[in-house]
Amino acid sequence: MSSVDDTTRDSGRRVEPADARPKPSARWRAVAAGDRPRESVWDYPRPPRVEPTTRRIWVVLAGVVIADTRRALRVLETSHPPVFYVPPDDVRREHLSSSSLHTWCEFKGVASYFDANVGDRLVRDAAWYYHAPSPGYEALADHVAFYPGKMDACYVDGERVQPQTGDFYGGWITSEIEGPFKGGPGTRGW
Repeated sequence: MSSVDDTTRDSGRRVEPADARPKPSARWRAVAAGDRPRESVWDYPRPPRVEPTTRRIWVVLAGVVIADTRRALRVLETSHPPVFYVPPDDVRREHLSSSSLHTWCEFKGVASYFDANVGDRLVRDAAWYYHAPSPGYEALADHVAFYPGKMDACYVDGERVQPQTGDFYGGWITSEIEGPFKGGPGTRGW
């Protein structure tokens, strides 16, 4: 019988020493540590999916929390960071006023907009909602989505959100979300 060193098994297959084996992925380490796994926006569906979340979502403008919930809806769409829609009862409506802007989403339908104001601070077209969303998106009715780039700060479970680049989409980027993201210069046709 031939001698076998520590890099082979009795079957004759070569295996790497423990220090040369691949390390667990970042996703696996996050799950093992109890943190949330990373999500690639390229794994999100098209058409978009709406899912409830109990994560704490809050929005700050001029030092005032104008929205705070653990009952948000999260919309996931290929190439976009998630967008969080806050139930109307969890939004301080005294800080919102109707805007004249309306846009159309091929999936969700006609969106209407709000201006946001706190004291002397006015932010035009700061948030949007679907009063009568298209079939399949009825859960979004009258929930409010805020552009994080227009607010002073938006948070998901205490993590400050980075706004999605560009002024068309309103995605919320956290440390668990991986791109590249649609929205920046040269990405509109993706």
